[in-house]
Amino acid sequence: MARFLIVRFSSIGDIVLTTPVIRCIKTQLPDAEVHFLTKQSFKSILAHNPYIDHLHLVKEDLSEAIQLLQAYQFDYVIDLHHNLRSLRVKRGLQVKSFSFNKLNIEKWLLTNFKINRMPPVHIVDRYMQTVSSLGVVNDGKGLNYFIAKTDHVSADDIPTSHSAGYIGVVIGAALATKKMPVEQLKAICAGIHHPIILLGGPEDAVEGDQIAAVDPIKIYNACGKFKLNESADLVRKAKIIISHDTGLMHIAAAYQKPIISIWGNTVPEFGMGPYYGSLPAMHQAFEVSSLRCRPCSKIGHRQCPKGHFNCMNRQDIPGIVAAAHQMLSQL
Repeated sequence: MARFLIVRFSSIGDIVLTTPVIRCIKTQLPDAEVHFLTKQSFKSILAHNPYIDHLHLVKEDLSEAIQLLQAYQFDYVIDLHHNLRSLRVKRGLQVKSFSFNKLNIEKWLLTNFKINRMPPVHIVDRYMQTVSSLGVVNDGKGLNYFIAKTDHVSADDIPTSHSAGYIGVVIGAALATKKMPVEQLKAICAGIHHPIILLGGPEDAVEGDQIAAVDPIKIYNACGKFKLNESADLVRKAKIIISHDTGLMHIAAAYQKPIISIWGNTVPEFGMGPYYGSLPAMHQAFEVSSLRCRPCSKIGHRQCPKGHFNCMNRQDIPGIVAAAHQMLSQL
């Protein structure tokens, strides 16, 4: 038996993007025992993944977690985070390790000087490169997201008007510059002639109410009303998903949903777009590519550094609406 520890502490989307590595190690190495280390707050993302034999969680004290991990006598550490915390884990376990290339220099050149040296390789494929020397290859089956039946949203929990199908619109984002202003979101939802469910966390509920007020019958604000895995189930049941660069976008890809992705200060060239592997995909990305200030960050800002926020204010709203209607017509 070979015992593997995969390390990725955060965040939702990044963890979902590690799932091909988890699956391919487990299915391609017959004697593999797969362990995963992440933060306690992200437990629900992996708790029901059948390819993980043991899920380890960091609460506050990483040193305590490392001490507990030492008892397992791992053979390999697969470091898919590659930061100071994962370095501490590798030093504490003192076993053979593989780390993915974060391409920090290339990202720095792109964000600071707009010099694009990023390889045209998705981050999933860079994750997979960390285990290639072990004979593990990408099976092309895309991402995974598993939830318990107890997290399935019943028909009684959404309006009857949406029971025949709906579009999921993810209105939140981790940072403000990855998120469309409310007025743009209102315009998108007003233009779409189909039931809509707004998806997001409790922090998005107020803006969700503002958007839903455009048409309270057509638009249902689910922001803050459901846990993460319940929101994932709403994504799973949606006809298509419209989303910023968010974790729910990657969950939508795991369920092979048609996706309209909207990009603000970040760019798909970072290798973080919706990932379907070799499975059939329906995806259209919208970005204001003519701006010389994009990308201004590989993650995001609390506000636009230039003050104009043109990367979102200049989005092609009619184009997004038309893309949604076209996708619906192809289903």
